[in-house]
Amino acid sequence: MTRRGGGEAAMVWCRPARSPSWQDCGMERVLGIGGYFMRAADPAALSAWYRDCLGLDSDEHGLWRQGAGPTVFAAFESETDYFGSRAQQSMLNFRVRDLDAMLAQLRAKGADVAEETQDMEGVGRFGWVTDPEGNRVELWQPA
Repeated sequence: MTRRGGGEAAMVWCRPARSPSWQDCGMERVLGIGGYFMRAADPAALSAWYRDCLGLDSDEHGLWRQGAGPTVFAAFESETDYFGSRAQQSMLNFRVRDLDAMLAQLRAKGADVAEETQDMEGVGRFGWVTDPEGNRVELWQPA
């Protein structure tokens, strides 16, 4: 357990051992992200925006078969501005093949695209768009 200064809530970390015994102990583990759900004033319009602007082609039940690749699961400090609005508690991050082409496509469709991009050596390039409901979405071109 790690206690942060100033009376902030304690954070508890469960770090599995990096030994083969941990992998063979029979513990059930999650397999991946099974879904991401969000509230929307107009769910049909927001779903259409993700389809038309980002190419997220899901069926009538929301099932989307994404391409294989890495997924990052990370917690951020509660005071972070990285998600845009402090009211936003989580942020979608989508992998893209060509960040510059995706950002240009979004701008051409009139989307609210952040001017800045970020390069992280060994990790990749990042850009951001805000969806019509005000959710900041990160786009990631892996290295």
